Amino acid sequence: MDIRWAIIFGGAILGAIASIFFLWSRFCKFAIVRKIAKDRKWLRRLLGLIPMAVFGVFAWMNVVNTAIVMIHMSIYWFIAELIGKIVKKIINKRKSGLHEESKNIDSGKFRPYLTGIIVLCFEICYFSVGWYQAHHVWRTEYTLKTDKDLGIDNLKVAMFADSHVGALFDGEGFAERLKVIQEENPDILLIPGDFVDDDTTRADMIACCQALKDFKCRYGIYMVYGNHDKGYYRYRDFTVDELVAELENAGVILLEDGAVLIDDMFYIIGRQDYSVQNRMQIRDIVSELDQSKYMIVLDHQPTAYAEESETGVDLVVSGHTHGGQLLEMNIAAYFMKANDRTYGTEKRDNTTFIVTSGIADWAIKFKTGTFSEYCIINVTGKL
Repeated sequence: MDIRWAIIFGGAILGAIASIFFLWSRFCKFAIVRKIAKDRKWLRRLLGLIPMAVFGVFAWMNVVNTAIVMIHMSIYWFIAELIGKIVKKIINKRKSGLHEESKNIDSGKFRPYLTGIIVLCFEICYFSVGWYQAHHVWRTEYTLKTDKDLGIDNLKVAMFADSHVGALFDGEGFAERLKVIQEENPDILLIPGDFVDDDTTRADMIACCQALKDFKCRYGIYMVYGNHDKGYYRYRDFTVDELVAELENAGVILLEDGAVLIDDMFYIIGRQDYSVQNRMQIRDIVSELDQSKYMIVLDHQPTAYAEESETGVDLVVSGHTHGGQLLEMNIAAYFMKANDRTYGTEKRDNTTFIVTSGIADWAIKFKTGTFSEYCIINVTGKL
């Protein structure tokens, strides 16, 4: 495992443990808890465990997302209290000329814990929006121009990545999303990795492949493996060979360090995932290709911008990053430089790079720093 990810996972575990005690102490501060418990600290602590038990129920159903919510809530709660203390200190300074007793008017009354109320309302709204942005799928369109002759006036490319079938939707849900893309009437469909996952069932995998078989486009469907497609573990109820067989039956062309020339007009080039040791260099893959033709590369992880731009390929499409997923993860990814780009488009020399946020998620059920999407890429060639 990459040392950076080891640090992230280790920090997440420690953060989840710390958040349990932090949130417990904060729930004890709510007015209703203080009013019921009065001077009995033991009862206040016991009542503070009630909302923690609710978190426990959610953790039993999904520990990863519960931990994310708790850590997130703890961080923002801490920040809110820090800001509150600073503001209170400033106000008290302005009141320094008043009598001491006037500063503590109604101190014996139970006042609402405003910081806690504000944070809870914010978190509910924040993660509700994040849930919607993960489960709803948007359309993102790009328009590119090339001096090369495509053989047609405009090449309409549909692209999605990171369906991770079984995470946010099953085979039926995948088929419904594919119907939306079908309405675009694209010339070609590209899938740059993480089509399935460890938690994908055989039934859902077959249903998804059937949906791809029913998909109609002029130049076919092309796919590369992501880091999840082959599975990390061995509990999945289908093998990689069975996946390949179903994809082939659906007419999907699976590329592993290979290239296909389509109608003598443009190339589709597929790379093995970055996690594969000794995958071919992109320069070796394209060395025998006709450089005058438009070249589209599928590379799941956006980590090879320098070498890919040096070869002069025209377009590289990737996924993997989920667009940063959460706002905080997006910021962290920027500073960690884990990928050449987290989301969107970038041009280096004559090569355009596009990273999609993905049509679904992996383990996290929220997208607060981005949204789920499929992409339509219109490439206008030399007339």
